[in-house]
Amino acid sequence: MLKKVRIDKAVGMALGHDVTKVVPGEFKGPGFRRGHLIKEEDLPALRDVGEEHVYVMELGDDEVHEEDAALRIAEAISGPNLEIGTPSEGKVEIRAESTGVLSINTSLLEDVNALEETIVATLHDHTVCQVGMVVAATRIIPLFTAETKVCRIERMCQERGKILEVAPFEQKRIGVVITGTEVFEGRIRDGFGKVIQRKAAEWGSFVSRQVIVPDDADQVALAVSDMGKQGCDVIVVCGGFSVDPDDVSVEGIRRSGTKTVSYGAPVLPGAMFFYGMWQDIPVLGAPACVIYNPRTILDLILPRVLAGERLSREDIVSLGHGGLCLGCDQCSFPVCPFGK
Repeated sequence: MLKKVRIDKAVGMALGHDVTKVVPGEFKGPGFRRGHLIKEEDLPALRDVGEEHVYVMELGDDEVHEEDAALRIAEAISGPNLEIGTPSEGKVEIRAESTGVLSINTSLLEDVNALEETIVATLHDHTVCQVGMVVAATRIIPLFTAETKVCRIERMCQERGKILEVAPFEQKRIGVVITGTEVFEGRIRDGFGKVIQRKAAEWGSFVSRQVIVPDDADQVALAVSDMGKQGCDVIVVCGGFSVDPDDVSVEGIRRSGTKTVSYGAPVLPGAMFFYGMWQDIPVLGAPACVIYNPRTILDLILPRVLAGERLSREDIVSLGHGGLCLGCDQCSFPVCPFGK
């Protein structure tokens, strides 16, 4: 266990916990670290941070210090492409080792957090991560806990899998089909091509082929199937997804042999989104909002596709919780799921 001792009686003893130092506007962190051998000259500094007593380490055989517990929990919950940091003030941070999409086992996360004395805090499921980004952190609440409690978490993760992992982006060839007779005939300039190219590059992929077709279902169908036959890994069909009589993109995609997973998504902007599979190739239908809004449904779906995920109808339905993009700084998420 940890023993509470007056600081003037603790000289020569090993500190059992980090002692936090705060300098407003300048610094917050450990002034003294766990294991520090307390010296007489340390006493004024300890008093300056409000410490008249400290805990010194006298752990029993069935007790685990907060930093050791946090490290073991971090190791138990972390899957591929994650790096576990050094304990600081009882907390251990977990960072992404690669650029990709964070995946969270939310059911297991809730069960671990339901245990007494333990917390695991993460970013939102399917957050796009950069190398070095902190995606989770863990600690226990007291300064020490029972060995059996840490073992229970380790066993839960052995039986039910890791709580978090990062799926790295794969470089994929994207085929873009731009629909619209007015664009095909040159009456207006296409606005989709550059947007899809920019987003593809942002996530490590590229547009390998792009065609413009009129509002004709058969020509849309032919363009989609040609993209698949010519080796595109992902096909994005742009425009023609509203209820206007000339918007035939959905009909054309279906005529190509694409199996519909979802037409419509509980996301704004992006409600008219289409998602399906042409053989084993994802087909994404990008509605007109992709041109006008900086972040849309495409920013939620395309990164997951480029990280190798095959989405279901249930995946699309689940986007309704958090699927309203405010397009401003009012978003409450630590990292906006739309990628702002």
